[in-house]
Formats: sequence, C-alpha cells, structure tokens
Amino acid sequence: MMEKKGISGNVLKMIAVVSMLVDHTAATVLERLLIQRPLWGPVTYETFDQYYNFYSVLRIIGRMAFPIYCFLLVEGFTYTKSKAKYALRLFFFALLSEVPFDLAFEHSFFYISYNNVFFTLLIGLLVIWALDCVREKIRLDGKAGGRFFAVGAGRVLLIAAVLLAGCVVAEMVLCTDYGASGVLAIVIIYLLRENRMAGFALAVLALTFLSSSSEIAALLMLIPLYFYNGTRGRQIKYFFYAFYPAHLLILSLICYAIGLR
Repeated sequence: MMEKKGISGNVLKMIAVVSMLVDHTAATVLERLLIQRPLWGPVTYETFDQYYNFYSVLRIIGRMAFPIYCFLLVEGFTYTKSKAKYALRLFFFALLSEVPFDLAFEHSFFYISYNNVFFTLLIGLLVIWALDCVREKIRLDGKAGGRFFAVGAGRVLLIAAVLLAGCVVAEMVLCTDYGASGVLAIVIIYLLRENRMAGFALAVLALTFLSSSSEIAALLMLIPLYFYNGTRGRQIKYFFYAFYPAHLLILSLICYAIGLR
C-alpha cells in the first residue's frame, strides 16, 4: 500500500522535540550563564547583549513546541482506543518528570509552586474528554427529545463551566507550565478540529495574548501542519514521552558539571 503524501504525526513530534530541546537548553544552561557568568571572565555590555540576543532567538524557536504538542494531544484523543489509558500515561509521565523539571528550572528536587507541562496536557485531555461527554449527552438527549440539552444556552454554559474548571485547576491549583492558557489552547484546537489550520492559529493567538507575546512565532508551524497527512508514522511514542524528563535531567547535570547552580 502506497504511503500518503505529506508528513506524519511522528514528523510533527520530532519538530516539537527539537524545538523544545533548543528552548530548554537556553532556559537552563544559557540562562544560568547569563546570570552567573562563572566561566566567562570580564564581559562587556556589547558581548552580553550578543549572548542575550542569541538566548532570545533560542527561546523564540522554543515557542514552536507547545502548540504542536496540543495539536497532537487532540489527535491522540480523537483516535485512541482507550482515553483512560491515555490519561493514565500522561499522569505517570507527569509524576516522573516533576523532579527533573524542578531541578532544571527551580534548582530544587521539589518545588510545588510550578509544575511540568505534562500536568497541563493531562488537564487539557480531561477537559476535552468532559466536553466530548457533554456533546454525546446533547446528541442523545436531542434524539430523545430532551429539552435542557436541546437549548443552545445550556450547551454553552456547560462547555464554559468545564473549561473554567480545567483552567482554574491548571492555573491556581497545580500551577502548571502554560497554565490556563495551555488548557484553553487545547480546547480551541479540539473544538475546531474539523478545521485544524484555523484551530491551531487561534490557539497560538490565545497563547500569545495570555502567556507570552513571543508565542506568535509558533504560527510558523502552520507550514508543516498544512502538509500533515493524518497518519501516525513510525511508532516510537514512548521515546517522545521519556525524552521530556530525560533531557531535563541531562541539562540539569550539565549545569551542575560546569558549576552552574
């Protein structure tokens, strides 16, 4: 059987992984160098500006990763055989990643005030799962002649309540990476999954206004997304899960090895 033209989900994951690695290298090693500068000796303002500009470019490149992960999460949710197993897998890697995440970004084995992005993805998954159940309830009640769920206002209120609950948990309870803006981005992509380009673009704009202005750079990911053929590609999914805690741990060890604290 001939393969579909275009790029697979696996290629999108590789783009996201490379972008994330670039971003986290800058946010850990290079950022500590900029602050501590123990290896540089005397540094002029001009040299410092050059390093800082390089750092900023790397962080902008890193903005490509999260929206792609949000998109792939919705794709995984749509096609998975077991949503429960998918959620448990995210929860397991969220727990596994927390110590490496805290070491990399908070210089601590445990820092409860800021938690890794797997928790954001998990909350986003639970929110769109709840929305999927609401949609199914609306469909069934509509067939049965139900009155409440047939009313558009009731549907809007339910969706808003579920979304708000997920955003509050992400932003205020667990204080996850990207927080409420990350959950909102996932929901936007889910609600507009029939028009993935528009959904992705709106999700990026939401992140830009609610998280970081540099997130606008992720609109460049519309180019590979345009060529996405809907296939999964070569299956090495546990590599992508394990890469997150593994690379954070390695970056932390590099910082420790060269005297950055």
